[in-house]
Amino acid sequence: MDRRWVGPGGYEVLPALRAGRQVLRVRRNGWLVADCTSVAEVARLVDLADLCEVITLPMDRCYKAAG
Repeated sequence: MDRRWVGPGGYEVLPALRAGRQVLRVRRNGWLVADCTSVAEVARLVDLADLCEVITLPMDRCYKAAG
């Protein structure tokens, strides 16, 4: 399951691999801001209290629209 967090101002934080090492990738409006090796580094860029985890819900293939 892919985890990702979003915040105000177009910020997005997601796990990624860089040179074989796991990092937290910070993007703003789709542009790379930094690859951080710790949560403390992310906190210097984004207020952690403002971040919300994005949860992808499974789609029911039998769903039919009302009407």
